[in-house]
Amino acid sequence: MKADADPMQSAHGAPRCTAKSKRTGNPCRAPAVRGCTVCRMHGARGSAKPGTAHPNWKHGGRSGDMVNLRKLANALSRETRNLADGMD
Repeated sequence: MKADADPMQSAHGAPRCTAKSKRTGNPCRAPAVRGCTVCRMHGARGSAKPGTAHPNWKHGGRSGDMVNLRKLANALSRETRNLADGMD
């Protein structure tokens, strides 16, 4: 069997992840994802779309827009209550 026919030979020669452990300082030895400098455990291809396109989207009740809308509604309610108390 030839060395170039062995699929494990190319796996052993794959570029390695450049991430390092905070605790030990040792580099990660996992193969890097093609086109990235880090492995799948360290963030390669880790981006997901925001909002309803995110795979873990539930309802949006805690999204930034809804939080700002709730703050605005609470401020308006507070101001209305203060104005009503001042009329008495």
